[in-house]
Amino acid sequence: MYFIIFILKKTIRMNALQEIVNMMNENEKKAFIQYLSKKNKRKDTSNTALFNSLKTDDINYKINTLENKKSTDAYHALRKRLYDSMIDFMANRSFENDTSQENAVLRLIVVSRLFFEHKLIKTAFKCLAKAEDIALSIEHFGLLNEIYQTQIQFAHFNLSEPIEKIIEKFKANKKQLEYEEQLNLGYAVLRRELAAIHHEGRIVDFQSLIKNTIETHGISLKQGLTFKSLYQILFIANEYASLNSNFSLIQPFVVKSYRFISKKTDLTDRHLYYHIYILYFVANFYFRNGQFRESLDYLDLMSAELQKQSGKYYQRFCLRYFLLLAFNENYLGHWQKAIEIAEKALSSNKKTDPNDSNDIRLMLIVFYIQQNTGRNAVKEMAKLNHTDSWYEKKMGMDWTIKKCLVEIILHVQQENTELTLSRIKSFKRRYKKYLLTVNEERVVHYLLFIEQYVLKPEIIKTQKFQIEIEDFIVSAQNGPKDIFIMSFLSWLLAKVRRKTTYETTLNLLTAYFPVTNFI
Repeated sequence: MYFIIFILKKTIRMNALQEIVNMMNENEKKAFIQYLSKKNKRKDTSNTALFNSLKTDDINYKINTLENKKSTDAYHALRKRLYDSMIDFMANRSFENDTSQENAVLRLIVVSRLFFEHKLIKTAFKCLAKAEDIALSIEHFGLLNEIYQTQIQFAHFNLSEPIEKIIEKFKANKKQLEYEEQLNLGYAVLRRELAAIHHEGRIVDFQSLIKNTIETHGISLKQGLTFKSLYQILFIANEYASLNSNFSLIQPFVVKSYRFISKKTDLTDRHLYYHIYILYFVANFYFRNGQFRESLDYLDLMSAELQKQSGKYYQRFCLRYFLLLAFNENYLGHWQKAIEIAEKALSSNKKTDPNDSNDIRLMLIVFYIQQNTGRNAVKEMAKLNHTDSWYEKKMGMDWTIKKCLVEIILHVQQENTELTLSRIKSFKRRYKKYLLTVNEERVVHYLLFIEQYVLKPEIIKTQKFQIEIEDFIVSAQNGPKDIFIMSFLSWLLAKVRRKTTYETTLNLLTAYFPVTNFI
């Protein structure tokens, strides 16, 4: 009996039925029971009883239905019928409760075709005209394609409207639709490939990957933009810039984004999700280029958008907003404010994406290290307690490497010599080949300096070692600009110059990003 209970708990709880029940609120559950009551025949309430057992997770009900094979077969048949009923109910309810403009257009298209069938020609065309106006306002090319096809199909009923005009609109929209489809395909392929790379820890030439994706799917980055297409292009561009540690590469896309948003203010609320994401990408671009005040300007816009539509997308984006906000404040010299933002974000938003929480926690650890508050840093690092392999799959190879480097630096700062050397050894064994393959020798050299310092701390006072580090940092500065790389280098440089890590960081960034004006 206990074995049966164990198996049932493991299998039935997590089946599709239970998952659908879990996503339903109390009003939906009550409405579904009423839906079943109307559907039931001859007072057969077994489906209602099964649904109630799922609501309360009544294990005894399930065991009692499995006492013999006949009951087992009947139970599985009942589950299948209940599953079908739940799908129908949720689909109908979603359609009924959906007040979006897309749904409004769909309804108008459906009812217009019904009117055509009943020869209500004038009314049918009025419905299509209204549907077209709405679809144009939200730039929904797929729905516009359906509208124009319907108008062409029944054009013989409206001889006063030149069919050539309708065909011209249809062809123009078709080009927009094809471009959107090509971009959707390329974007989907790229996202899937990125997910596979992160999951498997594979090494790829990302530059070639993007180039091949764009060429294979015939994507043009010069065509007219929508909020969705701009978001997709910025996503691809952002990944490319991150890989190359050079966000100046995507400046043309950012400029185009700003111009696009400036001209489309009347549509921003209708494309709120993509609008928020675009503002995030632009704010991130300015931050990574050391233009902190410009980044904060876009974060102010992003904050305003997060409050719209009753905070519909707040939980989805809030940690990303706080991440950039804290980063900007920290590198503008407001480290106390930055730490307060990060700490509050982690404590107040526990139901958000775990990946975003990991980003903020790692950032907070860096802030603590910069302020030499090792105890707080150790406390937060202990919460990043999964294996490197786990983080590679969940967060990606580059994030995991940064996390390992931060951990090594923390051990050095806490004077944990044996732990530091052990971590360096495992890091080189796991990542050295990868880093050399992706032309990141500077990380290997950086780690070598740390290892030499840990093995022989007095070396930091020698002129030879100091010159080697200074030359290494000058060489790194000649490469692509990246604020995160500079933060790592600053910790090493602070040891040589016998300054605080935070002071050294701000001084190095001022020299590295001349356009930055610290407050």
